[in-house]
Amino acid sequence: MEEEYVLNAHNKEEFPPAHTAEHLLNQLMMRTYNCERSNNAHIERKKSKITYLLDHKPDRKEEKYIEKTMNELIESDMPVTYEFANRYDLPENIVLDRLPDNASNTIRLVRIGDYDVCPCIGKHVRSTSQIGRFEMLGTNWDEEKKSFRIRFKIIQ
Repeated sequence: MEEEYVLNAHNKEEFPPAHTAEHLLNQLMMRTYNCERSNNAHIERKKSKITYLLDHKPDRKEEKYIEKTMNELIESDMPVTYEFANRYDLPENIVLDRLPDNASNTIRLVRIGDYDVCPCIGKHVRSTSQIGRFEMLGTNWDEEKKSFRIRFKIIQ
């Protein structure tokens, strides 16, 4: 039986498949473009958008690679698990800069197989195969800001 911990207040009701896909997309973009996780995401049931700061505008071939790889990751049926850790004794590469100042000392880490781990208090699916299909709806590039916005939806 799982114990229920309330670590920090959470004012959002995520759509677990899209929210879990957001974790996968963040890690894919970090690995592909050596960028940071998005700090500008709007994840919803019908349509989501997420923005990354990149050094160049991805071309159509790169966009197709993102969509194809996302669906391969989803189909790989990686388990989504949780662990709790003290904020002062976290695994390497865990960044807390997006947590509120009043976040608790106990941090919930969400792990997707061996692919991604990050602090998160949101709702997720139990394994990636429960996400559905990732469909890229379009992208926008802002040359001045070097920002790349991906619009996508999850089809179940």
